[in-house]
Amino acid sequence: MASSENRGQLVIIGGAEDKDGDCKILREFLRRAGGIKARIVVMTAATTLPGEVGDNYIRVFERLGAEDVRVVDTQGREDSNNSDYLEAIEQATGVFFTGGEQARIISSLKDTKLDAALHKRFSEGIVIGGTSAGAAMMPDMMIIEGDSETNPRVDVVAMGPGMGFLPGVVIDQHFAQRGRLGRLISALLQQPAVLGFGIDENTAIVVTGDEIEVIGEGAVTVIDESEKNHDNLEGLLKDEALAVCGVKLHILPHKYRFNLKTRQPVLDTETVGVEKEKVTA
Repeated sequence: MASSENRGQLVIIGGAEDKDGDCKILREFLRRAGGIKARIVVMTAATTLPGEVGDNYIRVFERLGAEDVRVVDTQGREDSNNSDYLEAIEQATGVFFTGGEQARIISSLKDTKLDAALHKRFSEGIVIGGTSAGAAMMPDMMIIEGDSETNPRVDVVAMGPGMGFLPGVVIDQHFAQRGRLGRLISALLQQPAVLGFGIDENTAIVVTGDEIEVIGEGAVTVIDESEKNHDNLEGLLKDEALAVCGVKLHILPHKYRFNLKTRQPVLDTETVGVEKEKVTA
């Protein structure tokens, strides 16, 4: 069961978030990280263009009013021992992982001093955000790569260790835009996790405690296999089609919420936009 009790908040973005208009998602990340008093660290480990990508996020966060924005660029594991970078994480109120390749994040950060510092600060309550590759790396086991627009098969997706900020789930990004339902189901069936989250572009989930809230223009697809009553994974060859029966699927747009403990959407009058009828005796 996934849970983020006694931790900071997560803002997990499906990629291609607005950086030039209202910036609704990045605005929400900044607000939760301290608003105009926020001290933001932009982690560029995933990208091969750290200067360009880092400068772009500095521009956005400074335009929105952040007090301090700096880039931490770990292109190699040796960079994760940099004392200036460790100090920046210690002082940060929010840390944001850019897009790129999620495997690059793991190769330069996993099990380093900077990794330990990030988890320590997260346990103390800072906000950690990530987009695209920076979203994929959030669980303890992440999707490294895989095929889109295909039916579920064992060979559709490659999995590996993630950063573990939201353990017990599987996350996929650019979800509707790249037709990734098949690969998310394939990933979920091969992991101990029972919940999978497919996040559309310019859409995010905000994780606070055991509750998730959706923000943005798309939707989040939630796959719950906790009550699965059949699959054909055992004995299946890697290129053969997967079968799965009895899973639940939820589609959650802006303002909808989901509870990680109960594995149920949280439906109330504000969420659904209608007033409940009064019941009279």
